[in-house]
Amino acid sequence: MRRLTELLRPSYGQKLSLLATVPLIAAVAAIAVLVAHQSRALAEREIRALEVQLLEAKKAELRNYVTQARNGFYFIYGNAAPDDQDARDQVAQILSAMIYGEEGFFFVYDYDGYNVVSPRQTERINRNWLDETDSEGTPVVASLLDIARQGDGYLTHLWPKPSSGEEARMITYVTSFPSWRWAVGTGVFIDDVLATVATARAEVEARVQQTFIYIMAIAFAALLLVFLTGMVLNIRERRLADAKLKKLTQRVLDAQEEERGRVARELHDGISQILVGVRYALDTARRKLDRGDPTAADPLGKGIETLGEAISEVRRISRDLRPGVLDDLGLGPAIKTLTEEFSARTGIETGFDTVVFRNRLDPEAKIALYRIAQEALTNIERHASATYVRVDIRGHKRGATLRIEDNGRGLPAHGGMPVSGGLGLRNMQERVEQLDGTFRIFPPGNGPGTVIEVSVPLTHLLSPTSDSAKAPKVPA
Repeated sequence: MRRLTELLRPSYGQKLSLLATVPLIAAVAAIAVLVAHQSRALAEREIRALEVQLLEAKKAELRNYVTQARNGFYFIYGNAAPDDQDARDQVAQILSAMIYGEEGFFFVYDYDGYNVVSPRQTERINRNWLDETDSEGTPVVASLLDIARQGDGYLTHLWPKPSSGEEARMITYVTSFPSWRWAVGTGVFIDDVLATVATARAEVEARVQQTFIYIMAIAFAALLLVFLTGMVLNIRERRLADAKLKKLTQRVLDAQEEERGRVARELHDGISQILVGVRYALDTARRKLDRGDPTAADPLGKGIETLGEAISEVRRISRDLRPGVLDDLGLGPAIKTLTEEFSARTGIETGFDTVVFRNRLDPEAKIALYRIAQEALTNIERHASATYVRVDIRGHKRGATLRIEDNGRGLPAHGGMPVSGGLGLRNMQERVEQLDGTFRIFPPGNGPGTVIEVSVPLTHLLSPTSDSAKAPKVPA
């Protein structure tokens, strides 16, 4: 369970990926809000257009009703005098009979505000309604009379339904009979129009919300897929990393064991044998001294000479483990000393070239380049059968480069490129990779042999003032 928890724990890269998804989430949310806003705006324009069309249809219907009614009694009104009461009563009777639908009727008001005709609300007849207002404060009768005096027109207002007495919105069309000082008109309730518009708005809102949910669901699914993919990759990469770590650990242990074996062999084959010789010489000198032999000084001198060789061998092994000249004088003198000792030990002609660095290498780069040079010279000594070795180290504007070239038999090639599975070469490459540098192995341009070229980037060069107070200016 703990192992599974560690595998599922987000890595640093996944945390960065999750952080990078925040702008994506914000962008998706902004797109969803913008789509919703634009959809609502477009739908609202369409609904308003629909509402206008329905109301215009209602208005045209009302105008048609009034026109038809007027045509029905216009012969009476046109032939009557302004004070002909009989003609007025006859027209009023005709209008009272003109009811339609469940709520439709014609009304008549005189210019003073008295109701003359109201067939569905007879309690209003012969009463003055000039000051009447609806629940919104609209002076209905006064407004209708003002419109009639101007000729004709429409008024939207609230009016109680004859069937229920409940106030509802209606559109009224009114025209005038100027000689009789009448305002004649009819109205129609627009509940159906308002209900249609409200239903359309509700449907639009539902569609917008549904679209918003779809967008967010798709975004969530995409983010979930990205996260799960990252988790799968994380688990896979961790498994690969664990395998590589185990392999690297084993290689480190192998390298340690190899180094221990090398030191043990040198101690056994070198120091141990020398010390045995010293003991033998001292023992011989002691026996001669016990006998009073005057030649006792000869084995004693031989033992002292051999002890000096042991001390030199101990110093050599110590330099191989950690050369003091690397810390005291820098990389250039350390590698120069290494090549001189290599030439003296093996008899192989060795050349060394370098330049004084403008900047000094940091400790990690110095140790890595020294060990690479040490490993390369050891490989040449053991396997190359070379007669000449050239070592070159110098700094440049891109960093520092170490180049080691020999004229030996070279490495086996595969596909035109030299390859080797030796532990030493792998150790070199890993040291360079830890410095973010480059490691190349290739044959020289002329003749047999091998070239090892190592470059470290400029980031491993210290500025001249970084520790000038601590040490004098010396080569790398």
